[in-house]
Amino acid sequence: MSKKIRPDLKVRRFSKAFVWAHGINAISFFALYITALPMYTDFFNWLYPVLGGPANARLLHRIFAVAFVTPTFIWLIFDPKGFKLWLKELVTWKKRDVDFFKETGKELFGFKFKPVRQSFFNAGEKINSWIQIFTAFLIIGSGFPMWFPDLFPRAVVQWGYFLHNVGFGLAIAVVVGHIYLSVVHKHSAPGFTGVITGKVPAWWAKGHYADWYDEEVKKGNFPDLDKLDKKKKHKGA
Repeated sequence: MSKKIRPDLKVRRFSKAFVWAHGINAISFFALYITALPMYTDFFNWLYPVLGGPANARLLHRIFAVAFVTPTFIWLIFDPKGFKLWLKELVTWKKRDVDFFKETGKELFGFKFKPVRQSFFNAGEKINSWIQIFTAFLIIGSGFPMWFPDLFPRAVVQWGYFLHNVGFGLAIAVVVGHIYLSVVHKHSAPGFTGVITGKVPAWWAKGHYADWYDEEVKKGNFPDLDKLDKKKKHKGA
């Protein structure tokens, strides 16, 4: 679908609850990472004055740790329908998902590829969600023994530090890849507005999530770009 039909036309992809949840998740994650750096290596001791000293850095880390837990509840409470759709998509895998990885691999390495029709979340986003869930459980679960060491056996606390590092290491790697594919990559970048305003260009949504877009057209929620394209061609004839 050509974006020349109505390049300014946008459709809602995410609810306001998702936008807030995604924003809080992103901000708290990077805040946790920054406040933790001087605690793990002396190389980042210069951050302590910026953060108000070691004690204040630990306090900020704990405040953002609480914030890191809240996005799921915000999304679930204020947009249960969207949350349930996400869960359903995570456990729904079809041949198109396998084809998506094949064609995306070709695209990333500069080979000729063909778009694969996807539903609300594509296969890559599903994998990203599963990894994010795993690392979140790892980070949060290991964080409790570190925060309340007197309530846990010493061995559990020591394992907590190790698993916390592993969790954040995996998470930051996934986040870097996520940022590249959603913000930098030329085919995905137009959709970045979705996590800021909740809306994305209609032509982009149609091209990347064709099955979902067509379902919304049938419900009367989205404009039929195919009909608009035909009308434009008819007028130009």
